[in-house]
Formats: sequence, structure tokens, C-alpha cells
Amino acid sequence: MAKRVLVIDDDEDILEILNVIFQENGYEIVLSNTGEAADHINVIQPDIVLLDVRIVGSAKNGPEICREIKSQVTTRQLPVVLVSGESDLAVIARECGADAYIAKPFDIFDLVAQVEEYLV
Repeated sequence: MAKRVLVIDDDEDILEILNVIFQENGYEIVLSNTGEAADHINVIQPDIVLLDVRIVGSAKNGPEICREIKSQVTTRQLPVVLVSGESDLAVIARECGADAYIAKPFDIFDLVAQVEEYLV
């Protein structure tokens, strides 16, 4: 069964690119342009979450969503990777408990390689 990647990002272009890239690499992908998908994480059951820091129009930002995922017993072990253009991304990732971070603009091959590290 294909591993499931949940991507939460308000940038439709990023969602489209990641959809194509991960499908081509054999992953099942769930895309969300709002943070609301995080409220359904136990239903979606992703194997990894790629999460933007700023999600325009969403009630919660990426670090808040990350903290929620990492604070729940059922999702604590779920890998969360912040993908953002924030200059202090390393600090944000550490403070919210993210497993990793990737700065935008990112190299697609590096992103896929990092995701694969968590899904092996």
C-alpha cells in the first residue's frame, strides 16, 4: 500500500507541484489549502505531514497545528516537516516539535529524499 503524504499549504502552485512529484514517486497524496485538514488527521491517517508555517485564511498557523499533532497520543509519532520561507524556520521547527524543516524555495529532489527518510 502506498504511503500517504498530507500537504497543508495555502499556495495552490506548491500544492499542484507536490501533488505531481509525490504521485510520480508512488505516494498517495492528500492536499489541503487550509489548516482544517489537521482536524481530521485521524481520519486521513497520513504517514507524514508537510506543513507550511503561514496558512492564509486558516484559523491556525503551521506551528499551532504541529504542536497539536505532537501533543496527542494518537499522532505524536507522526513525522511533521515544516516547509516555509520563514527566515527563522529552524527555531520555529524546534519550538513546535517538528521533526524537520525545509526552506522555500526548495529543491524537489531534496524534499522527496527527506520525506523518504521518514517513510522507509
